Amino acid sequence: MAPRRSACTLGTSSSSGSSAGPGSAGAQSGSPPSPPAPDSLALSSGDSGSDFEDALRLRGKRGPHRVLGHGPVSKRPRRREPSGDGSSLAASAPEQNTLFEAVRSARIAVETVVDDWLETYKQDRETGFLELVNFIIRSCGCRGMVTPEMFRHLQNSEIIQQLTEKFEEDSAEYPLSLSTQPWRRFRAGFCELLAAVVRRCQYNVVYDEFLMDALISLLTGLSDSQVRAFRHTSTLAAMKLMTALVNVALGVSLHQENNQRQYDAERSKGPGRRATEKLEALLEKRRELQEQQEEIENMMNAVFKGVFVHRYRDVVPEIRAICMEELGTWMRSYAASFLTDGYLKYIGWTLHDKQREVRLQCVKALQGLYCCRDTAAHMELFTSRFKTRMVSMVLDKETDVAVEVVKLLTLMLENMEEALTEEDCQSVYPAVYVSSRALASAAGLFLYRRLLDPQQEAGRELSHDGDNRTFFRLLLAFFIESELHEHAAYLVDSLWDCAGPRLRDWDTISALLLEESPTEGLADQQEKALVEILAASVVQAAEGQPPVGRSPAKKPSARERKAQVEERTRLTHCLVPALPQLLAKFSADAEKAAPLLEVLRCFDLSIYCTGRLEKHLELVLGQLQEVVEKHTGQAVLEAASRALHALCDPELALRGRGDLVRGRLADQLADKFHQEVTELLQASSLDEEEVYSMAATLKRISVLFNAHDLTPWQLFEPCSQLLQRAVETGEVPPQVLVPAITCLHFHILWELSRLPSTDVPQEQLRSLKTRVTSFCSLCQICLSDMDAGIREQAFVVLSDLLLVFGPQLPRDGREALAPLVLLPDAGLQSQLAAFLMDHVFNHACAREELSATGASPPRIPGASTGAPVPTPSPSVPADDSESRIEELHRRRVLLAGFCKLIIYGVLELSAASDIFKHYAKFYSDYGDIIKETLNCARQIDRQEWARTLLLSLQQLMTELLLQQGPQIQAAEAFAEIRDLARRFSLLFSLHQLRNRSALLSMHKEGIQFAFQEPPSPGLPPLNLPFLEVLSEFSPRLLRPDKALLLAYLEKMCQEQQWLVPGHVAWPSLVAYRNSLQPQEEGGSVSSHSTAPRPHPPPGSAAKRPRVDAPSERPDSSPWPSSRLPSPALASTALRGGPRPPLPRPPARDLGSDPSSLQSSSLSLSLSRQRSRMSRLSLMVEEEEEEEVMIEEASSEEDAPEQGRTLLAPQDRLRDLFDSTILGIEDA
Repeated sequence: MAPRRSACTLGTSSSSGSSAGPGSAGAQSGSPPSPPAPDSLALSSGDSGSDFEDALRLRGKRGPHRVLGHGPVSKRPRRREPSGDGSSLAASAPEQNTLFEAVRSARIAVETVVDDWLETYKQDRETGFLELVNFIIRSCGCRGMVTPEMFRHLQNSEIIQQLTEKFEEDSAEYPLSLSTQPWRRFRAGFCELLAAVVRRCQYNVVYDEFLMDALISLLTGLSDSQVRAFRHTSTLAAMKLMTALVNVALGVSLHQENNQRQYDAERSKGPGRRATEKLEALLEKRRELQEQQEEIENMMNAVFKGVFVHRYRDVVPEIRAICMEELGTWMRSYAASFLTDGYLKYIGWTLHDKQREVRLQCVKALQGLYCCRDTAAHMELFTSRFKTRMVSMVLDKETDVAVEVVKLLTLMLENMEEALTEEDCQSVYPAVYVSSRALASAAGLFLYRRLLDPQQEAGRELSHDGDNRTFFRLLLAFFIESELHEHAAYLVDSLWDCAGPRLRDWDTISALLLEESPTEGLADQQEKALVEILAASVVQAAEGQPPVGRSPAKKPSARERKAQVEERTRLTHCLVPALPQLLAKFSADAEKAAPLLEVLRCFDLSIYCTGRLEKHLELVLGQLQEVVEKHTGQAVLEAASRALHALCDPELALRGRGDLVRGRLADQLADKFHQEVTELLQASSLDEEEVYSMAATLKRISVLFNAHDLTPWQLFEPCSQLLQRAVETGEVPPQVLVPAITCLHFHILWELSRLPSTDVPQEQLRSLKTRVTSFCSLCQICLSDMDAGIREQAFVVLSDLLLVFGPQLPRDGREALAPLVLLPDAGLQSQLAAFLMDHVFNHACAREELSATGASPPRIPGASTGAPVPTPSPSVPADDSESRIEELHRRRVLLAGFCKLIIYGVLELSAASDIFKHYAKFYSDYGDIIKETLNCARQIDRQEWARTLLLSLQQLMTELLLQQGPQIQAAEAFAEIRDLARRFSLLFSLHQLRNRSALLSMHKEGIQFAFQEPPSPGLPPLNLPFLEVLSEFSPRLLRPDKALLLAYLEKMCQEQQWLVPGHVAWPSLVAYRNSLQPQEEGGSVSSHSTAPRPHPPPGSAAKRPRVDAPSERPDSSPWPSSRLPSPALASTALRGGPRPPLPRPPARDLGSDPSSLQSSSLSLSLSRQRSRMSRLSLMVEEEEEEEVMIEEASSEEDAPEQGRTLLAPQDRLRDLFDSTILGIEDA
């Protein structure tokens, strides 16, 4: 180091990046502006600027340092950096650095490496310092190095400028940016080495007025560099250096306290015992410690003002996160100096950061402060200022951030009793119902600490039983009074980790439910809630899995599985005696009996035999039979049927008792049903009581039939007679006919399951074939019934039977069942398709399912509730909202049944055109089902799949021509058809060679369709606008195929003899021809498009301008009248006349600029001037769409995502290609 370089010079040498105050760093690094300072905080740490030379100047000017005569450091031979992770960091490795190689290899202890370096530094501090500096430079991924000549004659800013020029970046990678295991290990070693340097030098070298001053000055300059690698690495080094200095300052502070105690103790002695020399030594030691303290504080002040103040708002999130992480460390380590409002404000401001990792580090830093009552006591002002923000972060869209925030609020609850108000806590409680189990468990702990922990009640000691009674009463009060949710399983799962032993106290729950005292007993609503909690806790303990809709837990280990088996045995022993009493008390209430019957399925039923508990088994079976005889509700009957099925398990020793009860029930129900059927067929009319009795009997039989084989009771004939009577006369009530159809369906399935795989008697085959055929014919007639329940049940049964008896039936060794194969005729196929169009894709009904309610469940925005049923808004009745959601679910079941027929080959792929053409318009309701069908159909036959996509577009085009005439280019529906075609084209993005033949066939058939109608004089062919739709698939073509199709198009034009040279070309033809031209000549596909592209909705992120056709949602349409094969027009809804015009869909395709979409009136010269712009736009478009398809290929269906809340209607209607889905927006 040159003698002229003093401390002041070192400080000012980096002023090129920091002397302009806080704004300069942000300008150089592209950082966002600093948030405004809060008005309520009294800032005490002067950080008005970034200059820190004043702090160093306080130490006085030092004399010149003598340079030892070792001369320049000899260069070591160069070597190539080995390939592998990070090989792009250096094409030719720079001169070896001992420290870098030692840290990278991780073969030598860091302490040993630092000791060796320290010896070098003590011998020649310039050589040692340059080795440390070049280690940092090398860690940045830079090929340059600081030579002794540079160090002696250049300022830091000049050194950094030369290093920047030598950086020679050939990639964006540098050691800290790599996430592979070797470089993660290197990062840890890098931080450890810097800390060890300060730790080893803390008693002497740190105060030599050379090492730390020069190092801090260089790091400050590097941290202001525009090179990200320099800025990131130097910021990390400076922050770790600061952390080490904080530890040194803390040690000096402790020495000062010890020195003061010793001095006070010595001075308190009498004059005769006081040692003057010791007092003078202590005073001298005090002065020395004070000087050291001042030096350390000056260094920390230099790092804080020179690096932290600028970098905590750097444009790179990782740099901001480093600053926040280390600031939290300083506050925890040295609270006396850093736990002040002047430093806390930075964390408070950064809580609003857009990036997840930055917010996460802020919250973790605050956790370290609120975890101790002593430090939390100093946080009152900060809490009052930023509590609102911390509470609102429970709604953070990033799950891991929300989890840490809830943990932070739990610490505040424990260590600052009055910090959180009841209103604040109410914001956390709903999180116990979100789909993320980590967040729900954190919220469950908060709830337990706040409301459910009985130990918080002061003034009395509770026994264990009384303690748990209090817990359950508090839990019931919260569950009922909060009205947040109707499903206790999610609440139980949220509390399982923190209150699992209490929830598994089956004895206390049973005692509370069996309590008969009017004062100690529970109310009816409390009993219902407690029964649900009991059932949920039993299922959780027995199965070890979270409820439906919540992310699954990790795979249990062998020890956990063993503990689960032991817990199942324990709960069985506890609840076997109590369950008959509970069923006897609540058997009359279906809502309480159903969960209790679910509890029976979780038992270890072998204990009834091994534990000699047959008496309790008899009681349970008696109560189960009574429940079936009393109730007609679907839920309670299904629970009873499943419980009886478990008790009739062939592997169960006492299964005979269950078989006896099942036979008794079947005898009673079958005898009663035969008698009632006879009376119905003979009587001319039935009163309401007789109808209700028959409906109740059939409903019980149909539910039992689902899990039990009741074919020996010969129920097919009477049910078939009922259905025949209903078809002929229409006199059978729907409440009787629907369960009768269900019984016939299960009867056929059970008969099929009883047939052997080989050597099947032909008489049985003929009998079953006759029954199946006659039943399907009756169900086909029921598809046009006036009652919705009958229609839907007939459709579901038909779909299932056609699937079961489909072409795959005789496979896998069941060739003898080939005569049973049932294939639908053309009439049935048309009727099934018409049913979908009338009752599933009916816009007036389907769109009202959710959007008309205006309701959304009480939820954490960005988080998914676990319940399937949301709570309606105040303006919509609860029953109305739930009925609409249930109706939507039924429609989805109908659509899924039809799609399965296509996927499994029962229907031809061309029948899927009825479904595919509604993909965009009904995406919010059925998008996942249609998308899965598209993927499966593509795997079955790509050629036929592409032909089906074309057919769906032709159908929409034909309907539009029928409704609006030939002038359709300006119609909104035409833009929707083009948008649907663009969406279909994305399915061809991957595997271009595999899709090549199918795409060529699609284009040729589309050209034929466009030219098939002869033109009127002076007008183009009627279907010619279809070429604009077809042009959406042109970007997926390979260059040779474009030339082939262009020649085919010219040939078609010549054959038609309607377009000859010299005539004006029609816009649709010109647009399609341009889409087939090479990009150098033809330019944009849709530069001649006539339909304007809609503007993106407000608040959405804009993508790059696109130059394709408008993107809107397609309308439903009839089938086209073309020469291409297509099913007959069968929809009764379409026969009734044209549908009313549809409203504009709420979601649009983003990233389109209307100004880039011009009509054919654009001049040729303007097209040539913008040809390069068009080519670039097309390239951008293809890249973006390719990214979408890659995401779709990796995940076969859209994740609700991994959001965390049931999507609100406005979110569910968002366009599939919204830029927010592509991750373009900031957090």
